[in-house]
Amino acid sequence: MNDGVRKGVAGCAAEDTADGAAVPGRDAVPDGHVRVRLDLAYDGAAFSGWARQNARRTVQGEIEEALRVVTRSGGRTYELTVAGRTDAGVHARGQVAHVDLPADVWTGQEDLLLRRLTGRLPQDVRVWRAAEAPPYFNARFSAIWRRYVYRVGDHPGGVDPLRRGHVLWHNWPLDVDAMNEAARRLLGEHDFAAYCKRREGATTIRTLRDLRWERGADGILECTVEADAFCHNMVRALVGAMLFVGDGHRPPDWPATVLAGGVRDSAVHVVRPHGLTLETVGYPPDDQLAARNSASRNLRTLLLP
Repeated sequence: MNDGVRKGVAGCAAEDTADGAAVPGRDAVPDGHVRVRLDLAYDGAAFSGWARQNARRTVQGEIEEALRVVTRSGGRTYELTVAGRTDAGVHARGQVAHVDLPADVWTGQEDLLLRRLTGRLPQDVRVWRAAEAPPYFNARFSAIWRRYVYRVGDHPGGVDPLRRGHVLWHNWPLDVDAMNEAARRLLGEHDFAAYCKRREGATTIRTLRDLRWERGADGILECTVEADAFCHNMVRALVGAMLFVGDGHRPPDWPATVLAGGVRDSAVHVVRPHGLTLETVGYPPDDQLAARNSASRNLRTLLLP
């Protein structure tokens, strides 16, 4: 193993590249401020993704504007840092963000902030918890895994109209066993370039911790995908490849063959975003946060034979 060749580029904690190695004090809260962790959820249907954009409605934009209003900060915006920047149309049940507020603002708002945000935010985004974060907590770099679920229906009559905004309809019957066989071959640390939309300077090396399909009593198939981080379009591309296996258009070893090829395959269909939900983000114990932040920013490499 030690004789292998390693390849890699700057490490990445979410869907974009990290901005260099750890710097002492980088995750310390600015003087006179309190870092607040926000746990939140949203229906992504009417949003142009998480990240703030000019003239477009985004989750970050809505929450930052609500914070500006309820804290009476005038023209000042308190910028959010998020665990994972979801794309347009993608939902979240367990998203995490942090914001650094002036200590006097937090002291005056602490007991009332959650209720005030509830009154100000639109109904398709909710903040469930707002609490002072432990030292060195960083919503993005401290995370050790993210878990998504993609939901698919293959009933010949389509999807329940009440769930149509959260479940993809696939017009072929799906073989769960075949898809799970394909999924097992993708687990572990790999360069997922074949399933990612490349971004300049960003690594596509990821550790896929869990990938499995289950059919619920209601007939809906749920694909659970958990990794230390995800690159752009990775989950939706993986799901698209496995659906081709499930409906019999490709053999179970095909997704792994595509992965080994290391380049985007035109046969891999990136499924629509509305079936995808960010369910949970995992963090280490408080005394390991600083070390995790440093590791997330380190050079990421992959051992080659």
